[in-house]
Amino acid sequence: MSASVHARGVRKSYGLVEVLHGIDLEVAAGEVVCLLGPSGSGKSTFLRCVNHLESINGGELEVAGELVGYRRDGDKLRELTDRETAATRSRIGMVFQHFHLFPHLTALGNIMEAPVRVLKRPKQDVRRDAMALLDRVGLADRCDAYPSQLSGGQQQRIAIARALAMSPQLMLFDEPTSALDPELVGDVLDVMRGLAKDGMTMLVVTHEIGFAREVADRVVFMDAGLVVESGPPRQVLDEPREARTKEFLAKVL
Repeated sequence: MSASVHARGVRKSYGLVEVLHGIDLEVAAGEVVCLLGPSGSGKSTFLRCVNHLESINGGELEVAGELVGYRRDGDKLRELTDRETAATRSRIGMVFQHFHLFPHLTALGNIMEAPVRVLKRPKQDVRRDAMALLDRVGLADRCDAYPSQLSGGQQQRIAIARALAMSPQLMLFDEPTSALDPELVGDVLDVMRGLAKDGMTMLVVTHEIGFAREVADRVVFMDAGLVVESGPPRQVLDEPREARTKEFLAKVL
């Protein structure tokens, strides 16, 4: 499989504090990779670097063979303009811990907004596709509801549908269930299971060990801005090789 995400020596600092210490990671097209690790390990920062919500301080990041946020200028990398970055970012869907829906738009309006405004697609076509996405996430009957009228789990499913409306090549999930009440988590994970089954390339930061065990093709354990261990779920979760991975899993399982 070709690499959908290719990170080589990715470094990220905030002032004098280096958060990512040289991340090397590949995600193949159609692969589901779950990032596990303690808070502060750099998982979410790395995810935000993948779609250039954060600029990197070293190394390279490619999605589908193209540099993210930069272009080569001889032996140097030059940061792209916001407009140029937006074109790349439109191919990457991202779902956040908090839903970031537009409060003044209905569920349907939230999903239609980007395809109409960014992709300039005809409204009638976008509406048809948006209704199909609402059906896919089990919320066709709430198309006219505003975010304030929806539960957290419903809002998160709308957020997933909104990201899918741009027909992304890659979906990034940053702890998509951590802000939800426990009884609402299952519906969101079911939608993600469906995406995985359909072959969507997914990079998922999660604390849901059961989901990682069931759905991931590969689990990556991060700590202190480094990839500590990577492998199939059974190997990393049941027979971890690294002491730090064993220590973490002993606390969360």
